[in-house]
Amino acid sequence: MLVTMGKQARSAAKALSRASTGQKNAALLSLADRLISSSDAILAANRQDVAEAETNGLSAAMIDRLTLNIPRLEGIAEDLRKVIELPDPVGEIFEPLTLPNGLRVHKQRVPLGVLAVIYEARPNVTLDVAGLALKTGNAVILRGGSETLRTNRELVAVIRGVLQECGLPEDAVQFIDDPDRARVMELLQMYEYIDMLIPRGGAALHQFCRENSRIPVITGGIGICHLFVDQSADFEAAVKVIYNAKTQRPTVCNALDTVLVHRSVAADILPQVVARLEEAGVSFRADESAMPYLIPDHLGGTLPASVTTAGPEDFDTEWLSLVLGLKVVDGIDQAIEHIAAHSTQHSDGILTHDDANARRFIAEVDSSAVYVNASTRFTDGSQLGLGAEVAISTQRLHARGPMALRELTTYKWVVQGDYTVRQ
Repeated sequence: MLVTMGKQARSAAKALSRASTGQKNAALLSLADRLISSSDAILAANRQDVAEAETNGLSAAMIDRLTLNIPRLEGIAEDLRKVIELPDPVGEIFEPLTLPNGLRVHKQRVPLGVLAVIYEARPNVTLDVAGLALKTGNAVILRGGSETLRTNRELVAVIRGVLQECGLPEDAVQFIDDPDRARVMELLQMYEYIDMLIPRGGAALHQFCRENSRIPVITGGIGICHLFVDQSADFEAAVKVIYNAKTQRPTVCNALDTVLVHRSVAADILPQVVARLEEAGVSFRADESAMPYLIPDHLGGTLPASVTTAGPEDFDTEWLSLVLGLKVVDGIDQAIEHIAAHSTQHSDGILTHDDANARRFIAEVDSSAVYVNASTRFTDGSQLGLGAEVAISTQRLHARGPMALRELTTYKWVVQGDYTVRQ
């Protein structure tokens, strides 16, 4: 079955690579509109998936990622419309030069070809990937999790229907409608038909794909994210940023996991952080270094109920929930050392008014997105002006950070001469 899908995808990719920007944008606009007009069927299927997930005891974070509603569908449709407005990278010419022998040389962007994306729980990924692949002339084979099977069936039916109506190959988007995990291993061997594999899930899925794939793999999306509050920060503003980074949507990969605070200001800011965030239901895992600053005088030497002592693995945990780690450090050296030891190179930031500290943090923190005085929640294709994303890459090769249109292309060298021969 999958080999047939691979052959169909390869053929569709060739046809789609010839589509004009106008054709692709028209299909994206139709897809955005169709999502809303088909919302009854999509949401009915999603409710069944959510009910089954609750029965099976999936975590609250997974259920939140799985859930669709009208506002979320409208947000996805709006992201697709933003992709329409972005320049089409396919065919872009860059780095032109003329050599001394008269050869005219440039690089020209072309689609990657066929993508395979393995993901869990989040049906919005189905649409983000399909939309970006369509705009960049790539075919895609999707393998969503069993927990979202019904929702994905509806979404892919909508996508393929739109492609067909717009005169584009419907096999440009295909879906593995089989929850058997054996299909994943089969997919990982299809190097003849698939050019790039993107797993979006937990560490176990990433490791499995890296160890077993015969296809180039782009990994990312696991975020243990930090904010360091240095001694020069505006405390009131810093608490607002921390609150947003932790509570705005705690179940996603760019939500905040750990706050590091300079010792000289810990007594001022840590009680403010706890008081503000516990109102939103946040509980805290505090390092021993933070404990002396978390015992308010009026409580007679006892910790707030929301605070417990951090365990040995807590600073290596992506919480995906209303839990926040707290640690006090002696300065920027210790902050950078802690981030280097515990970060997943996703999103890490500093809250500061010290330009030298900001520059040093940017230079020395090796993450896909590095922030100065902003919430980590902005590591997102839509928020960073990319329309959407297929993944957040935390590795170094090919692409890093949110992967959107340009990251789904490669390039060819174009060399033009006048019957030129090499001497």
